[in-house]
Amino acid sequence: MKLVDMDKLSLKKAALHYHSKGRPGKIEVIPTKETANQRDLSLAYSPGVAEPCLEISENPETVYDYTAKGNLVAVISNGTAVLGLGDLGPEASKPVMEGKGLLFKIYADIDVFDLELNTTDIDEFVRTVKILEPTFGGINLEDIAAPAAFEIEERLKKEMNIPVMHDDQHGTAIISGAALLNALELVGKKLSEVKIIVNGAGASAISCTKIYLSLGAKRENVFMYDSKGLIHPDRDNLTGKKPEFVNGSVPADTSLTDILDGADVFIGLSRGNILNQEMVKYMAREPIIFAMANPTPEISYEDAKEARPDAIMATGRSDYPNQVNNVLGFPFIFRGALDVQASEINEEMKLAAVHALAELAKKPVSEIVNMAYGNVQLNFGKDYIIPKPVDPRLISTVAPAVAKAAMDSGVAKRPITDWDKYKADLDKRLGNDNSLSKVIETKAKQNLKRIVFADAESVSVLKAALEIIEEKIALPILLGNVEKVKAMMEENMIELPGVPIIDPKIHTDEEAVKTFDRYAEDFYQLRKRKGLIRADARSFMNTRSSYAAMMVVSGDADAMIGGQSRKFVDTLRPALQIVGPREGVKKVAAVHIAITKDGPLFLADTSINHFLDANDIADITELVAAKVRQFNIEPRIAMVTYSNFGSVAKGESALVMKKATAIVHERHPDWIVDGEMQANMALDPELIEQYFPFSKLRGQRANTLMFPNLSSANIAYNLLGSVGELNIIGPILLGFKKPVHILQIGATVRQIVDMTGIAAIDAQEIE
Repeated sequence: MKLVDMDKLSLKKAALHYHSKGRPGKIEVIPTKETANQRDLSLAYSPGVAEPCLEISENPETVYDYTAKGNLVAVISNGTAVLGLGDLGPEASKPVMEGKGLLFKIYADIDVFDLELNTTDIDEFVRTVKILEPTFGGINLEDIAAPAAFEIEERLKKEMNIPVMHDDQHGTAIISGAALLNALELVGKKLSEVKIIVNGAGASAISCTKIYLSLGAKRENVFMYDSKGLIHPDRDNLTGKKPEFVNGSVPADTSLTDILDGADVFIGLSRGNILNQEMVKYMAREPIIFAMANPTPEISYEDAKEARPDAIMATGRSDYPNQVNNVLGFPFIFRGALDVQASEINEEMKLAAVHALAELAKKPVSEIVNMAYGNVQLNFGKDYIIPKPVDPRLISTVAPAVAKAAMDSGVAKRPITDWDKYKADLDKRLGNDNSLSKVIETKAKQNLKRIVFADAESVSVLKAALEIIEEKIALPILLGNVEKVKAMMEENMIELPGVPIIDPKIHTDEEAVKTFDRYAEDFYQLRKRKGLIRADARSFMNTRSSYAAMMVVSGDADAMIGGQSRKFVDTLRPALQIVGPREGVKKVAAVHIAITKDGPLFLADTSINHFLDANDIADITELVAAKVRQFNIEPRIAMVTYSNFGSVAKGESALVMKKATAIVHERHPDWIVDGEMQANMALDPELIEQYFPFSKLRGQRANTLMFPNLSSANIAYNLLGSVGELNIIGPILLGFKKPVHILQIGATVRQIVDMTGIAAIDAQEIE
């Protein structure tokens, strides 16, 4: 079974649905202060709001203390160069600007208002942005056509006292600059000596070239091409910034093919497939080829490496090594600039970001990144010259470097004095482990697994299957009535070409009959000494849950997911009978993951075991700890109940959790686990420090909560998901021989996709 190419699917339908479903758009504004009663409102607005107004009036700089200005960036466009699609207008640029705001928030916890200006007049654009200065802490210009983009940015930087950056220009320049420094180091060449060919002369290409020059490249070694040929002094049609990059050391009619002879570096910021294998064959030894046109590079990764196996290759694509991705830069550059209230983003700050990214790529890669990319043990080398976007160290590496450069260059209004505290605060903004969801999906993509869905007669499952294919997370197999499933797909405009749909009740060909007979016989042999007869075995195989479980046991699927439209126990029972617990596991269990701002919170046992004694809880704690470590997170476990270390009159659950804690301490004396304790105590290091300084959790927030019974655990995760509005992943079943997971009735598409990623990772681990 092959994964269908994304291009063959209805990306248009999926994208339009994504942007329009529920609340249209991708961002919203939420309060950051209490609004529960009249007093809160009187402080938020009249009369209380007068006090900060008066303070700011006396000292305008205190606007950063009393308002959101210091963490608020405007993403501004006029829609004249939208995603390389051209002049689509300001309204059509809004989805992109909202998306940019989303990236600012999830990568650097920066709030954004997107502004789309209905003007192509440079003076009007500049004046409009300039008079907005009191509102924002920074300005991110986006998708503005050159050459206007250059003049707009230059004028705003001169006339405004807050950071301004056109990311289309500088983002790619900063990321590719870091990649170029590392690539040259690997091949033993000096930037001041290499011959650089730049194909493209737009805003991004010109900015890239400028930063290479700032890093040490020589202007006489740079040859830039636009659609009309070499940027040469003999040409009379050069506009904008192009005349700054003329090179007359070769004839004006020198072709791209000829100029590449002996070239050390090719920088592509133009259009797809402009290079061929013959052109790169004559480049210098160990050439550096950055083919950054999207979605189709100037030359494909495969063609470049086949023609020049010694090359270092980078593209703008995530499915090849060395992705030049602007998200490595702009969120953290603005983060550092905002945190010192920089008056601008200057050359020193951009170069600091370049060097910080380059140095980060040389450091040992964190386990969470290795895990995300299939435990390939990434190391600094030709296939790893820039960090990966999921690297949690980016915010605490790039932002401090930018902030320090702002201070050193004299543009910081509020210098940082305690750098250790600053870096710790940066990690807390997103949660040290808050990249978990991205890691799950990224890791699943590295080795695609076949996931059978036992309940495909569900629109949510079908929509999830579409997303799973589009994102290349897994290879879905659907079980259900074929005609019914196809009708649902047609009604909901879902196209799943190449995805098998199997009905365990109807066998339309000889191969399907043989498979059914084999499953039924295998099931009979498995359960014949437990009262099962052959006729019942065949009857069981007509049910989707049993059929799916047998597919996994037989190796026809790598994992199963069921439960979307039927009772939990109706899927669990056949899974236990057919797949069964792995050796040494006395009780299978379930854990849910709540994705919080402080990182993932693991909750167990949430779905299976009603009555547990202390030994059961200790056993399940070991299963949960192993699962937590699978995500390269060290478990910090709290045995929670209503009592803190005997502080309340003894009851059954408090005694059970106390005994379970003692058992785990005896088995694993080096583990960070303690109890019995209340949940709020487990999640508040300051409370533990104050009242129970002897605890193994002293100074640390628990990331794993073990509950005394099913009722309390189930209530907890449902409350967190519903009232706390947290993303909940689960139930993740623990202790089975092969991956089996069971959805809650009514699971959302997002939850199904997340569970698919978990199932795929489980299958990878077993393999």
